[in-house]
Amino acid sequence: MKSTDTLMHEHRIIEKMLNVLSNYSIKLEQNKRVQPAQLRACVDFIRMFADTCHHHKEEGVLFAEMESHGMPTNGGPVGVMLAEHEMGRNYVKGMAKAIDDYENGVANADKEFVRNAQGYVGLLSQHINKEDNILYPMAEQMLSDMDDGLMERFAEVEKKLGEGVHEKYENIVSQLEKDSSS
Repeated sequence: MKSTDTLMHEHRIIEKMLNVLSNYSIKLEQNKRVQPAQLRACVDFIRMFADTCHHHKEEGVLFAEMESHGMPTNGGPVGVMLAEHEMGRNYVKGMAKAIDDYENGVANADKEFVRNAQGYVGLLSQHINKEDNILYPMAEQMLSDMDDGLMERFAEVEKKLGEGVHEKYENIVSQLEKDSSS
């Protein structure tokens, strides 16, 4: 398995969360109640799985290695991906604040959550497509001789998160997928 295969597998899991966010957004737009705990679980998944685990592998390992092999970070494809990661984090901050407001009965907090969730879903859907179809093939060409080392460094990221954390979040998104579609 190539390092980019690992990242693409994680993209499929993140896409499940994008579907969950879309489902919860639809419910909120229809003025249906969604449990704040479920929305918080979405934000927790994004922060831990998508950002702390997945984006750390990209930013701290893959992108850094691509840069050391001549890929510019500013203005190039990697720079675009880094900027989009930051945009995604801002949407997540907006969702987290909206959940607190929603739970406290603040007017239009549900609409604010939906706005941020839809922004995140739109951004990440395009972002994942660009990484899978443009950036990762470039990385494979640039770094083909280093794949074992990249996989070892990915394993270090997983180890820092803790035993079973990756699987825990895969299970959480599967449960949220069921809950959000009912």
